[in-house]
Amino acid sequence: MTRYLLGRVGQALVVLAITFTAAFLLLQVLPGDAIMIKFMSPEMALTPAQIAEIRASYGADLPLWQRYLTTVGNFLTGNFGYSIQAGVPVSQQLATNLPPTLLLASLAFVAAVVLTIVLAALSNLTGMGWLRAGLQSLPSLFISVPVFWLGIMLIQVFSFQLGLVSVISPGPVEKLILPVATLAIPISAPLAQILMRNIDEVLTQPFVAVARSKGASRSWVLWKHVARNAVLPTLTIAGVLFGELLAGAVVTEAVYGLSGLGGLTYQAVGNHDTAVLQAIVVISAVAFVTINLIVDLLYPVLDPRLGRKVAAT
Repeated sequence: MTRYLLGRVGQALVVLAITFTAAFLLLQVLPGDAIMIKFMSPEMALTPAQIAEIRASYGADLPLWQRYLTTVGNFLTGNFGYSIQAGVPVSQQLATNLPPTLLLASLAFVAAVVLTIVLAALSNLTGMGWLRAGLQSLPSLFISVPVFWLGIMLIQVFSFQLGLVSVISPGPVEKLILPVATLAIPISAPLAQILMRNIDEVLTQPFVAVARSKGASRSWVLWKHVARNAVLPTLTIAGVLFGELLAGAVVTEAVYGLSGLGGLTYQAVGNHDTAVLQAIVVISAVAFVTINLIVDLLYPVLDPRLGRKVAAT
């Protein structure tokens, strides 16, 4: 088990190292210069010598390899650099903008899981064929809807047409209702598709027929025998989708005008603030890798067969 754990942790660290390096190199070759954007305005009237001094203070005059090693060392010690445009440490900006994004993504993930379970349960418990077919077709509809379009439609329907949710000076809870729904609906689609397919496959297994022949109801069989076997493959895609929630949260925050990594990313892209963008990419990668690592470690616990295999190695 220790060997399995170390192997998975090692793979996660390799992925993070590759992501960090790729992000650093891509950000360095992007056109534009944050220092030039901020300090080369005619109002400041700085001389070339002063500009060179500013570049040296930020380490922008160092060779690429030296900047890379310096950035690696800083990140390992928790120093994410300095935002040229904001004039404050990047860690300070993240401390302000990261919690709202994590809250939005977490609530959306929980809502997506609940919606997935409801759709899967209703589609398998209903006795009406047309309703079952309709419920099973919903995930295909959900997955094809762009996040930004869905957000605009939810605002139009629930805020402007029905007046159920206010988007003008909403309360702390009310302002999260539509953004959470905007994120949860597309994320629930692949989860529901996989869970429904797995349930259908497990229902054809002999042990299900034995349980039904002993008088067990369909709902009891689904809960007691089918759910655990069907949920394992769904767990893998759930980990991947949670990582995607952070990217979706950026777009959703822009649609609803929420503070978080979305607004911070938008400003950093416009100002070519590479230190901020590097930190956001790395944090997103860490979240993605961590969630998938947790899923990998949970598999042997939830599946005794895999647990025995891992223990044997």
